[in-house]
Amino acid sequence: MQHEQLSELGQQLRVDSVRASAAAGSGHPTSSMSAADLMAVLMGNHLRYDFEQPDHPGNDHLIFSKGHASPLLYSLFKAAGAISDEEFLTFRKRGSRLEGHPTPRLPWVDVATGSLGQGLPFGVGIALSAKKLDHVPSRVWVLCGDSEMAEGSMWEAFEHAGYERLDNLTAIIDVNRLGQRGPTRHEWDLDAYARRVRAFDWHTIEIDGHDIAAIDRAYGEAASTVGRPTAIIARTLKGRGVASVENREGMHGKPLKNAEEAIAELGGVRNMAVPVLGPPAVAPTRPASEGPLSLPRFNIGDTVPTRDAFGEAVAAVGTARGDVVALDGEVGDSTRLEYFHKEHPERYFEFFIAEQQMVAAAVGMQARGWNPYVATFAAFYTRAYDFVRMASISRADLNLVGSHAGVAIGEDGPSQMGLEDLAALRAVHGSTVLYPCDANQTAQLIAAMAEESGIRYLRTTRGGTPVIYPPSERFPIGGSKLIRATEHDQVTLVGAGVTVHEAIEAADRLAQDGIAARVIDLYSVKPVDTVTLRAAADVTGRLITVEDHHPEGGLGDAVQSAFADGGTAPRIVRLGVRIMPASATPAEQLSEAGIDAEAIATAARELIGKAPI
Repeated sequence: MQHEQLSELGQQLRVDSVRASAAAGSGHPTSSMSAADLMAVLMGNHLRYDFEQPDHPGNDHLIFSKGHASPLLYSLFKAAGAISDEEFLTFRKRGSRLEGHPTPRLPWVDVATGSLGQGLPFGVGIALSAKKLDHVPSRVWVLCGDSEMAEGSMWEAFEHAGYERLDNLTAIIDVNRLGQRGPTRHEWDLDAYARRVRAFDWHTIEIDGHDIAAIDRAYGEAASTVGRPTAIIARTLKGRGVASVENREGMHGKPLKNAEEAIAELGGVRNMAVPVLGPPAVAPTRPASEGPLSLPRFNIGDTVPTRDAFGEAVAAVGTARGDVVALDGEVGDSTRLEYFHKEHPERYFEFFIAEQQMVAAAVGMQARGWNPYVATFAAFYTRAYDFVRMASISRADLNLVGSHAGVAIGEDGPSQMGLEDLAALRAVHGSTVLYPCDANQTAQLIAAMAEESGIRYLRTTRGGTPVIYPPSERFPIGGSKLIRATEHDQVTLVGAGVTVHEAIEAADRLAQDGIAARVIDLYSVKPVDTVTLRAAADVTGRLITVEDHHPEGGLGDAVQSAFADGGTAPRIVRLGVRIMPASATPAEQLSEAGIDAEAIATAARELIGKAPI
């Protein structure tokens, strides 16, 4: 498109951003107006995309990291003919695909954005997929806001993209000077941004973000830069083109007071159609499966850490499925993800100690059809929890594995103990939460995760636990295992992971006292096996839940939810980690926390009124 046409297109995008926000009575038109020229030139002359085939492997990818500028994104879709004007004006209304911040309800949106600081990390994952997995020439363009440049996750992304030499990635930084409540940290000091970005081995271009010719040249320069990602740092005016809001504080996140006057000031409504460049014809290279799934097999009675079983199992799943990739946060030797690296180095990605970027990259990779397994210490997912939360909004399919969970890790102390992970992951919409107790169970569940949808989390244990199930045993997600049961049971002991073995030992001790105890291995913490729990309650009337986790939101809450419909509930005693742990051996930790076999047996005796006098 000619520069005069692109200038007109920029005005159209501004007008439409004003119109959409006015129709909704809310939105962020001024943030959209600042970047309108940047996006007009990208859409008109540089983006290669087939809107009728959003899954085309050669398509470029456009991510609005500043997701609040969604009126601008939807204006682009309208200009490309992807949505009608009628749908465009349903912005932010109930039932509309055009939500306040973009989500993949629209097929041209790869990932949900809106929590600032996430679009560029997602873009790193998509760019890695294109360059190192699919081997296609598609480019990733990420529109960033200047406010979000204060987010640490942005700098994790800048560093990793520079390290990986992702020359197919371009960050477009809309430096409009104004944030939500006032000026941004660096305001219009473009060189302040450029110096920092260049330090991470990026090529930088500083431009006037309303100079069409300069924008056009910058995109061409970015596309021709080899060996480094590019950041286009553009000075813009928030609310550009409307005097009542241009470069004025206090206008963020508000529709314009007089939309009709603003539209007239911008030159009126246009209906230009953009002939978007098509993608190149490409065929991504996906590794073929090497054979049927052959999971590791462990002998009953052996003592095996479930983290070891995870490592062997995920390597086997990677052999059987060519779409599986693994992402590590520099702890692969501890989580045992290194087993995958040894078998499939070309599908293994190291993100060092950058958990936000690691999870974000997994979200980007799954958007391109890959099946990622991400592993780190359970405690460290707290750093990336917002990315997990946003992944669920993206309808992402992720396999997350958290090792070194609970006080059972022993001497490392509380900083390394995941004691909140079950609660955090249970709270994620549509998630699956698993906590296996032995090696064969772990292997089966790791394989099952690959077939599930949504966010799947599995917790592994650092120390060895006895193998109690044969390799042929099956563990359906949403199920549990009734390890011991009779018609005369007086109490039910419910555990998961390490506490299953403590519950079995407690049941042995209780049997010596003439007390029959039922033992349930609740390996599926979400969804929970309501049927088995209710059946146990009908027989025993008493349940004791035991978890190597804080009592809030974990196993105990999952069990109680099975009785939350107003029916008759059993008496429930909940044992969990209520103390602040310190360094000690694993056995000492379990005892101190009151979740070892002796504590379980004591609680059972007290519950049924047979405590020693």
